[in-house]
Amino acid sequence: MKLLFYYLIFPGFVFSSFIGLIISWLDRKISARIQWREGPPWFQGFADIGKLLYKEVIIPKEASSLGFVLGPLFALASVCLGVTILLTGYFKLSEGFIGDIIVVWYLFTIPSIAIIYIGSLSGNPLSSVGVSREIKLLLSYELPMVILIVMITSKVRGFSIKSIMDWQIINGPNLFNWYGIIGFIVSVICIQAKLGRVPFDLPEAETELGSGILLELSGSLLALYELSKAIMLFGLPMFLVILFWGRGILGGILLYLLIVFLLILIKNTNPRLRIDQVMRYFWGWLTGASILAGILAYLGV
Repeated sequence: MKLLFYYLIFPGFVFSSFIGLIISWLDRKISARIQWREGPPWFQGFADIGKLLYKEVIIPKEASSLGFVLGPLFALASVCLGVTILLTGYFKLSEGFIGDIIVVWYLFTIPSIAIIYIGSLSGNPLSSVGVSREIKLLLSYELPMVILIVMITSKVRGFSIKSIMDWQIINGPNLFNWYGIIGFIVSVICIQAKLGRVPFDLPEAETELGSGILLELSGSLLALYELSKAIMLFGLPMFLVILFWGRGILGGILLYLLIVFLLILIKNTNPRLRIDQVMRYFWGWLTGASILAGILAYLGV
């Protein structure tokens, strides 16, 4: 019963959905104020999800109905499980297990795989273009981020959330070292891409592809997917707080707010990149920076 409570109520589905939708509102509100607009009220995210839940679900004639339904469900279930593992470790509600930090990262990858599957089922040519871009984007940001996770776990000599946080209590946050600063900058850009936000929103590209990979997703299925994205907007910055700060509550909150601010700043100050630019950027500059951070971590700098 305790595990079910963690997964469904706190810190899982209910808690992470609420915080995720509030962070989504904050994102929209600050973006609107930057553009000299009023922006939505605080409950707009909840209203949008509620409205979508009552709308008709339209599934393309050629597509598999079962695949269309299961995709968003798997996406939501996986991100809720990821956030639950992450926060039960952070709040010391459980001891976790070896490799949980890697499991969480790949649970956050399932929404991308789910939407690739749905887009490929739709038979829409614009969705197919979005699927192609999503696959390339996924392959691009995974490489530098995996190098950083391996760097941190090697540094602390442990593959669990608990070992990462315990090591930082004794030795200080990773962010206080050069390898931590470089790794933090790279990882913020990687999660911006993982969330599919500007300038890495090319799989959806509303003005170019008319929502692209999401074009044929509607009604409650779209609501489930959007809720998954909102939970990831809460969960991924927390993932970085654990990697680079550890357990300190006040410092963790401040770092979390800094990460959210950086995500909003990047979104509002950059144009959408082309897919070839994205691949060169991640496999070139950011992979190089991740390797440099790994070398500095090995040298203890």
